[in-house]
Amino acid sequence: MAPTVSVIVPTYNRADAIPRTIESVLSQTLEDLELIIVDDASQDDTEEVVASYDDDRIQFVQHEENQGASAARNTGIERAEGEYMAFLDSDDVWLPTKLEKQVLTLELRSDEWVAAYCKAETVHPDGQNPLVKAVTQLISRRNKTEGAEGGKELIGPTLSDDLHTSAGSTLIVESDIVREIDGFDESFSRFQDPEFLIRVLKHGKLACVNETLLLRYETGSPPADSVAKADEHFRRTFSEEVERLEQQGIDVTGAHHYILARHYLDEGQFRTGFRYLRQSRRPEPRQLPGLLLNLYKGVKANIG
Repeated sequence: MAPTVSVIVPTYNRADAIPRTIESVLSQTLEDLELIIVDDASQDDTEEVVASYDDDRIQFVQHEENQGASAARNTGIERAEGEYMAFLDSDDVWLPTKLEKQVLTLELRSDEWVAAYCKAETVHPDGQNPLVKAVTQLISRRNKTEGAEGGKELIGPTLSDDLHTSAGSTLIVESDIVREIDGFDESFSRFQDPEFLIRVLKHGKLACVNETLLLRYETGSPPADSVAKADEHFRRTFSEEVERLEQQGIDVTGAHHYILARHYLDEGQFRTGFRYLRQSRRPEPRQLPGLLLNLYKGVKANIG
């Protein structure tokens, strides 16, 4: 008999972090699940770590060559047998009632509701000063965006970086929809989660369980140049939607320039960072502390 949920976890060289992820899945109050871990050709002890768990709900699949997270998710999708598919990064943690509450939310709604997400909290592995944490949560733009529900009307906020769903670790989607949209686009090395979500939104509505049920572990940022390349690909993929939104006065390009400005400032590449910042959407007051933190990190990077 097919499980209710197929949980798909792509992983690469995270033998140290994946135990907490696995345990958070196996501890779900919704026990009717399968956990498909796709190892994208790791060079560490990931296989041995996964083999140490004696639970017949776990499937372990290995790629012979590294293909990227989108390809790893698609390998999991090919093997999934559940009514729903849920996605989880291999260093994040679900709280125990996450799947139960999401499945119940979707089952209580009409057929047009095909996916659900939940709120998330960012965790710093080395700990975080309680005061800094409280201030960060207070000024976070997530306070304005998390919790939104709907269908195609959410494509705009997703493209303009006004809706953050942490889709790579929060999203649960009807399996028929995942297959209908052909899973993840393997041409994306970054922004694959919002790209996937946008295609889901074209086929149905997204619900939200308005509780923090995901702990996202901060694992550092990719190089700014790679983010810029991926960002261009993302905006080019949805160029028609971007043009339509900007005709409506929504500055999608400016929002993405702000994202890139922060990445370059973080690395201490101030000339490029300030060039993007001049072209960006005007930051809200609550965003300014984060921008100052990027500048501080950039100065430290240059000094170091």
